[in-house]
Amino acid sequence: MPVTDHIRNKLSQVSHKPGVYLMKDRFGTVIYVGKARDLRRRVSQYFHPSRRMGWDLKFNALVEAIHDLDTHVVRNEAEALLLESKLIKEFHPRYNVSFRDDKRFLMLKVNLNDPIPRFTLTRQRLDDAARYFGPFANGGALRRTLHLVRAKFNLRGCRPLTPTQTDYKHCLYAHLKVCTAPCIGNVTREQYLLQVLAAADFLDGHCHEMAAELEAEMKKAAAALDFEKAAQLRDLLSDLKKTTEKTEKFERIPYKLPVSMNPEADVRELARVLGLAKAPERIEGFDISNISGTFAVASLVSFWHGRPDRANYRRFKMKSVVGQDDFACMAETVRRRYTRVLREMREATEAARKVATATEPTPQPGEAAEVSGEVAVAGFAQTNDELNAPWVPAMPRHAGLPDLILIDGGKGQLNAASAELAKLGLSHIPILGIAKEFEELHRPGQAEPLRLSLDSGALKLLQRVRDESHRFANTFNAQLRLKKISESVLDEFPGIGEARKLALLKKFGSVQRLRTVTVEEIAAVPGFGGKIAADLKTFLLARDDGESSKLKA
Repeated sequence: MPVTDHIRNKLSQVSHKPGVYLMKDRFGTVIYVGKARDLRRRVSQYFHPSRRMGWDLKFNALVEAIHDLDTHVVRNEAEALLLESKLIKEFHPRYNVSFRDDKRFLMLKVNLNDPIPRFTLTRQRLDDAARYFGPFANGGALRRTLHLVRAKFNLRGCRPLTPTQTDYKHCLYAHLKVCTAPCIGNVTREQYLLQVLAAADFLDGHCHEMAAELEAEMKKAAAALDFEKAAQLRDLLSDLKKTTEKTEKFERIPYKLPVSMNPEADVRELARVLGLAKAPERIEGFDISNISGTFAVASLVSFWHGRPDRANYRRFKMKSVVGQDDFACMAETVRRRYTRVLREMREATEAARKVATATEPTPQPGEAAEVSGEVAVAGFAQTNDELNAPWVPAMPRHAGLPDLILIDGGKGQLNAASAELAKLGLSHIPILGIAKEFEELHRPGQAEPLRLSLDSGALKLLQRVRDESHRFANTFNAQLRLKKISESVLDEFPGIGEARKLALLKKFGSVQRLRTVTVEEIAAVPGFGGKIAADLKTFLLARDDGESSKLKA
């Protein structure tokens, strides 16, 4: 692939520092994410013609598809690895294999509000009162460092949230002097909390004194020809540096839904291939998401002049459909959507008529009343010549009726949606169904599907609408499942009935929010007292690890 001037200019500005790079195709979609110790050297290798003979088929296909690239500089290789993993999980590039699952890097967690705080490993950061360290790129180094921290600061390594004096009367950690054993009264909770805070400062990077001690012991062992011990101390020192090395906490990089390089051209091409009388300014796409008939939801996304109009996205919970019936779900969604749009349009027309009647002067005798005909919406092309004319999108506040409807599915979903449009008197609105397997376009009354070239801008536009509606529906479905899992935790707390559960959720909104409030705030909820509020708070904090496992599953 010849290197374009655009890529050549970008390569000249790439730094020689560590970081990640993102390769994008001509539609702006991220197709590959990689990391490098030296960004300039690594990224330039993709465009060396002399290396092409050694590339495999997959790498050749990747390079041929690259139209643009972005780079992000970080401070070290560990940060590059963490950011690479985060971006791959976010974009799911088709040329990446690793990190595409939902597994996250390890973090270290301690909740200072626990009766006897403990350090635990976790892979998910919850909205609770705990303190988190990480994530850490090297899990093995973290585990070995945690073992070192427990030994240095005499911290407990047992698993129970609240170890009792009866159960731990003969605690092995206490007899070995590894733990100060606050559970059997050797030290007070306040004294033990000081040990935990010192360990937290150590993990925050205040470990220079210990690192100097380890290095001195390593050199002493090497001078005494005890190379095995020196090697162990060297590895421990390396683990300590990796774990306490400062890393950036990366927020979501503000990449938006990829758009075409020329959305207007794609919309005009779509009008041509479908034989539409005018270029569709507004396209609305529908999709259904459910899991074995549960949490059945639907999404509506709106594109204005080929661009996402997120202000007019909508989502629906199914009201009348029982079980797994995508056709019925699609019919209900289309019916509810356009019944409401028609009602809003009638109300707006009636309001405008009343205003006009109140403000218009009465025509004088001999004057002809001006009759206003239907005005074409700006941007609609009425002839084939006008289809080639560019326009400047001006996004309206209210969507109104669309110019094209896209259904994610085959003939079944399409027929269900078309039937509902006919009942509402909207059969004049063009409607399509897009089947994912072969990217076929199904049209009402047409036996054979329409197949467009995979390079067609019209097809790419429809794919963007379809993919966005699919993403939006799945996100809503996942939110409902997460909420259900969280609420079910309350059912396991003994002594809480439906009334108390509803009172808590009404007051605080969610279990995640409930974990962050104080015992006094819980006790203020009707039906709760001080004792049950304290017990519930302890129960929720104890269930953090268990709920994390459920969410990952």
